[in-house]
Amino acid sequence: MPIYTPPQKDMEFILHDVLKVHESTTPGYNELEPDFTGAILEEAAKIARDVMAPLNEVGDREGCTLENGVVRTPTGFQDAFDTLREGGWTGLDCDPEYGGQGMPYVLNAAVGEMQAGANMSLNMYPGLTHGAYSAIHAHASDTLKTKFLPKMVTCEWTGTMNLTEPHCGTDLGLLRTKAEPQDDGSYKLTGQKIFISAGEHDMAENIIHLVLAKIPGGPEGVKGISLFIVPKFLVKEDGTLGARNGVACGNLEEKMGIHGNSTCVMNFDDAEGYLVGEAHNGLRAMFTMMNEARVGVGLQGLSQAQAAYSNAVEYARDRLQGRAVTGTENPEGPADPLIVHPDIRRALMDQKAFIEAGRAFLLWGATMIDAHHRSDDKAANGLVSLLTPVMKGFLTDKGFECTVQAQQVFGGHGYIEEQGMSQFVRDARITMIYEGANGVQALDLVGRKLASGGGKNVMAFFELIKGFIKENETNEVLKDDFLAPLKAASKDLQAASMFFMQHGMKDPNAALAGSTDFLHLFGHTCLGLMWAQMAKAAQESLDAGTADEKFMQNKLVTGRYYMQRLLPETGLRLARIMSGAAPVMALAAEDF
Repeated sequence: MPIYTPPQKDMEFILHDVLKVHESTTPGYNELEPDFTGAILEEAAKIARDVMAPLNEVGDREGCTLENGVVRTPTGFQDAFDTLREGGWTGLDCDPEYGGQGMPYVLNAAVGEMQAGANMSLNMYPGLTHGAYSAIHAHASDTLKTKFLPKMVTCEWTGTMNLTEPHCGTDLGLLRTKAEPQDDGSYKLTGQKIFISAGEHDMAENIIHLVLAKIPGGPEGVKGISLFIVPKFLVKEDGTLGARNGVACGNLEEKMGIHGNSTCVMNFDDAEGYLVGEAHNGLRAMFTMMNEARVGVGLQGLSQAQAAYSNAVEYARDRLQGRAVTGTENPEGPADPLIVHPDIRRALMDQKAFIEAGRAFLLWGATMIDAHHRSDDKAANGLVSLLTPVMKGFLTDKGFECTVQAQQVFGGHGYIEEQGMSQFVRDARITMIYEGANGVQALDLVGRKLASGGGKNVMAFFELIKGFIKENETNEVLKDDFLAPLKAASKDLQAASMFFMQHGMKDPNAALAGSTDFLHLFGHTCLGLMWAQMAKAAQESLDAGTADEKFMQNKLVTGRYYMQRLLPETGLRLARIMSGAAPVMALAAEDF
C-alpha cells in the first residue's frame, strides 16, 4: 500500500523563511509564529498520514454506491470525516461569527494540501463545503447566512455547487434549469444537473446545494443566471430539519478516478430554493466559489504529485535493478538500486523541482487572497486574479505529468494496482478537467485576465520580477544560477504578451492558438521566481549558520536544476506562440 509523507518541513520553510508570514502587515499574520504554525501543521500531518491516507486505497477500491436514493460512502470515511469535524479542521479559516476559527487562508491552504495528498476523494467533501460557505458568506443575506453557515462551518451540513447540465458545461448561457418565484419570496427550481461532486452522501445531516438557474422573463444568456440555495432537507425556523426537499440523486457516475467521492446526477423537481444576492447576477456570486475552487484544484494537482513522488523515491531507493554505468555502488547486492541511474534521477528531479516551487507558488497566492480579504488590498487581488488560471491550469497539467513520471519509476509494477501508483494518476487526471478545463483556463488568461485593469496586473508581475532581480543583482550565489535564467524567462513572457497585444484584435485566433503555451510559459516563469526567492532564503539561512545545513543546500541544488533544465522551456513556448494561428488552423475540419 502506498505511503503518505506530509511535507510539513517544506511548508514551514516556505511560510517563514521565504514568505516571512509572521512579519507581514496582513491582519492576523502576526499570530503565525513558527511555533504556532508548526503545532497546527504537525497535528494536521498526523491526521493526514494516520487517519486519511489509510482510507485512500479503500475509497478507490470500494467507491460509492447508490441505494434507494442514498449514496453510501466507502468504509471508514464517516469516522475520518467525524475526526476532521471534531477537531475543527473544517472551519479553520472560517468566520468566528459562524463558528469558525478565523485563521488565515494561507494556513488552511497548507493543511488542505496535506489532506488532499492523503485522500483527495475524502477531502473533497469538506473542500466543496468550504467553497459553498465562501459564496454564501460573500453574497447571501444575513438571514440566509445565519440559517445555513454555522452548520456548514462544522460540516454537520455539507455543500455543493451545481452548474453543469447535460447539454452545457463551460457555456453556462445555455443552461435550462428554471426558478419560479413564489409568493413567500422563495423559488421553485426544476431541472437537472450533472457531474455534481458530493451531491449526495451519508456523512452529513443535510446537504446545501448552490444551484445556478434562470428566473423566467430574465435576460438571455449568462446575464439571466441567478444563484440559489437549495437544501436537501428544508430547515425550520428553529434551525431543525423539516421535510425532504424536491432534490434527489438520480444516478452515480462511474469515473476514471476519485472513486471515494460521489459524482452525482441531481434532479430538481419543484425544489424550494432561496435567492443568493441579486436576481440575474448569480454568475458573479458563483465565481466567488469557483475562483476559490480553482486555487483548490491547483492544490489538488500538486498534492497528488507530492504523494506519488514520495512513493517513487522510496521505490527507487529500494528496488535493485542493473548496475551503475560508472561502477558498482551496491557490491553486497545482486544489483544497484534504481536511484543510481541518471534517467531515474532526471524523473525524480523533475518532480521534486516542480513540487517544491509549485507549493511556494500556491502559498504565495494564498497570502494575496488573505491580503485582499483581510485588508482590502486591491493590488493583491488584481495579481492573484491574474494568476488564478495559471495556478489551476499549470499546476494540474504538471501535477498529472508528475504522477505519470512517478508511476514510470516503478516500471511494470507501476501498472499493477497492488502498488497504488495508478490511483494517483487517475485521481490527478480530473484536476485538469473540472472547475474549468485547462484549455478554458488558458483562454481566460489570454482573453480576459491579461488585459484586466488595462494590463496593470501583468505589468505589476513584471515589475515584481524586475525589482527582485535589481535588489539582488550583487548576490553572487543568485546572479548567474538564478537571476539570469529568471530574467530570460521574464523576457520570453513579455515578448509573448506583446505578441498578443499586437495581433489579438486583428487576428484573435493567433492569440487563442497560443493560449495553452502562454499559460505554461507564465507558469514556468512564476516557478522560476519562486525558486529564486527560495534560493535567497536558503543561502541567507546558510550564512546565518543554520542547524539544518543539508536541507538548505538541497534547496539550492534543486533550484539550480529547475533553472537549468526546466525553466528554458519558456523559449520553446514562445516559439510556438510566435508561429501564430496558421499552423493550428490550416487543416480543414473535414480533413482531421
